Amino acid sequence: MTARVVVADDQAVVREGIVMLLGLLPGIEVVGSAKDGEEAVAQVAEHAPDVVLMDLRMPRCDGVEATRRIRERFPGTQVVVLTTFEDDDSLFPALRAGARGYLTKDAGGDEIVRAVEAVLSGEVGLSPTVQRRLLEQVTADPLQAVGGAPEPPDGMTPREAEVLSLIAEGMSNADIARTLHISQATVKSHINNLFAKAGLRDRAQAVRYAYMRGLVRPPGRTFT
Repeated sequence: MTARVVVADDQAVVREGIVMLLGLLPGIEVVGSAKDGEEAVAQVAEHAPDVVLMDLRMPRCDGVEATRRIRERFPGTQVVVLTTFEDDDSLFPALRAGARGYLTKDAGGDEIVRAVEAVLSGEVGLSPTVQRRLLEQVTADPLQAVGGAPEPPDGMTPREAEVLSLIAEGMSNADIARTLHISQATVKSHINNLFAKAGLRDRAQAVRYAYMRGLVRPPGRTFT
């Protein structure tokens, strides 16, 4: 399966370089490019790509707003952020807007391919540095200093909270089913229920939610 991709970046040299790199990667076809968020939305409307590789700091319409518009108007198109920035002010707004992947521009071709494949299969495509940043956010939260398992939030059952924590650890539905010794249909049912209870739209939002609510196992801690 070939993933149809649009590249959005306001710097022409960077944008053309990314397009050239993607042209060399297996399973990816570049169908358009954009110099700002407005063009990115227009390119999605015209080409209906599978994935947009989205820069964040762009004129007219930045990457966060463009991501929000794309996810609202064209839910079949996924967004993977490809940016220089990995600070909280860039990362969390992008995930809230609906981005399902987040890479920095030092990512190699293999990492970009993995992120594209991940978001197209319903998973999240986060770089290792971004995953570490999310963990740092949790361990820096004084609310997480209290020992023991956190109470399931938003009326979730303990099983639903457990499924959510495994999503945040990057597991697919099949992985979760094997880990918990349940069927994939049951996993999907739990996911539908917890998404409804927490008001989550997709797995990228679920990852952020799980980290912020302390449902992910930080290093050195386990849930009982």
